[in-house]
Amino acid sequence: MRFPTPLLQGRLIRRYKRFLADVRLDGADALLDGVEVTAHVPNSGSMIGLDFPGSAVWLSRSDNPKRKLAYTLELVEAAAPWGEGLVGVNTGHPNALVAAAIAAGTIPELAGYDRLRREVKYGRNSRIDVLLEDDSTKPGARPPTYVEVKNVHLRRPDGPHGDAAEFPDCVTARGAKHLEEMAAMVAQGCRAVMLYLVQRGDCTHFRTAADLDPTYHDGLRRALDSGVEALCWSCAITPESIELDRPLPIRL
Repeated sequence: MRFPTPLLQGRLIRRYKRFLADVRLDGADALLDGVEVTAHVPNSGSMIGLDFPGSAVWLSRSDNPKRKLAYTLELVEAAAPWGEGLVGVNTGHPNALVAAAIAAGTIPELAGYDRLRREVKYGRNSRIDVLLEDDSTKPGARPPTYVEVKNVHLRRPDGPHGDAAEFPDCVTARGAKHLEEMAAMVAQGCRAVMLYLVQRGDCTHFRTAADLDPTYHDGLRRALDSGVEALCWSCAITPESIELDRPLPIRL
């Protein structure tokens, strides 16, 4: 995924009310250098280690006059001791990134289906991020495959698993509900896959953050025991693009 327009660089002044951030712009544009703007933060998590004042950040800008805030926080540069490199914090991107990668055959475990649909209703008033289907009349047709995508950006280098990507970064009752619904789809004869997309490139494997949300940790273990599958991919990130890069092992 390439950003449609060049991102604007700045320094984070503060993040507040979860979805707002004040940023001081800097860079080549003399008209914007030093200008302070308020940006939308498309991330409901705690963003542990990624919301320090002074952090280098990158914003996208929309010309849509109907938007309340023209700027959106896209990338944060992780600084020691919280890792290194760019981290994607926009949780609106992973679904599209994964759908494009599946369509391109990048993820072998999810390749070759006849149809890919997004945001399909299922379960208890939920929507699956990606539904993969084969033509039911062809020989060897596979059962419908439900793919739930989770954005991952947490790394705690000073923790017991310092090079791990971790999810979630705060309690997620919604995430626990999704695990139950995915297990229910397996019980109905479908295939269900949790896909954790790590929007950073400095991690070697994936773990659940059991200390931050033990309920989710236990729920994922139960879901895996019931037949739900789990995959994890990290991303290569630049100020110009975000792309799936490589699979990461999952260690629970």
